[in-house]
Amino acid sequence: MDKKNALRAGALAAGTTLMMLLMSSPALALTRDDGDDPGTGLSVIETLGLYVVAPLVLFGVIAGLVLLLDKSHESHRVTTRNIKTRPKAESKA
Repeated sequence: MDKKNALRAGALAAGTTLMMLLMSSPALALTRDDGDDPGTGLSVIETLGLYVVAPLVLFGVIAGLVLLLDKSHESHRVTTRNIKTRPKAESKA
């Protein structure tokens, strides 16, 4: 029974995806809407700055602030210095 349900769910998902792809044809993007006033495109440098450099800088700033403002106790951090192991008990056989 489980195999039949999985097959049915897969067919439904595939059919839904196919219908959504067919309904959102790229040809619809060629027709302009009333009042549409697109601006000028971005240059390569502007695109790289906006979608590559800016996120990396933002990530660096956030990571730096987290490291700088970290107030957790040293004993709570998991490092090789504070891992304590108990010696193994000797068997008395």
